[in-house]
Amino acid sequence: MATPSPANLRAFVRNNTRLLPVPDLPEIRLHQADDVMAMMSLAGGELGEEDPGLPFWAFAWAGGLAVSHYLLEHPDDVAGRRVVDIASGSGLCAIVALKSGAAWAHAVDIDPLSEAAVALNARANGVRIGFSRQDLLGAEPPECDVILAGDVCYEETMAARMLDWLRLAASRGTRVLVGDPGRRYLPPGMSPLASYRVRTSHELEDAEMKDAAVYTFPGGG
Repeated sequence: MATPSPANLRAFVRNNTRLLPVPDLPEIRLHQADDVMAMMSLAGGELGEEDPGLPFWAFAWAGGLAVSHYLLEHPDDVAGRRVVDIASGSGLCAIVALKSGAAWAHAVDIDPLSEAAVALNARANGVRIGFSRQDLLGAEPPECDVILAGDVCYEETMAARMLDWLRLAASRGTRVLVGDPGRRYLPPGMSPLASYRVRTSHELEDAEMKDAAVYTFPGGG
């Protein structure tokens, strides 16, 4: 089955989500779904996938919320800088980076529904976000000043590939910010920058309030 057109994907997102303020970030609005499993099923049908992945594009997840809070508290980390939001999902981190003064922000995600959601969410928040729907982890890290990575440690293989790539970027001077609520594949030895109590839901996590932190690589960026 061919991937639906960009216009059809944007219509799918609009028709199956609600544009709502992000919990504890009321100045940011995202197209959000109510039920993870129901959205997985709907997305699988839309994309012709029998085993669809988690709909990261349809929710504000804990790691991305932590990165967002951090950027609002520390806008100098992105002000005037070129920002890449890897595994972007809804585009939340890229949106907050632009609201915090980033020169530009580019979202990257392999999910075609993420591309649709980022376009709609950027418009709803009055910002412009570039987008690449490709797996960058087998390529050299891009030319940018800051890489944001929220919620990338939920699956072992993905986390290992992602963190090796982020570590390489950091070793070359890129500022890397990783947001995570303490998932099992977050590696030891990363440098914590800040911790936040973020509001999620039992749909996404094991509690409605989670402690999520922002990390970087020691000596990098």
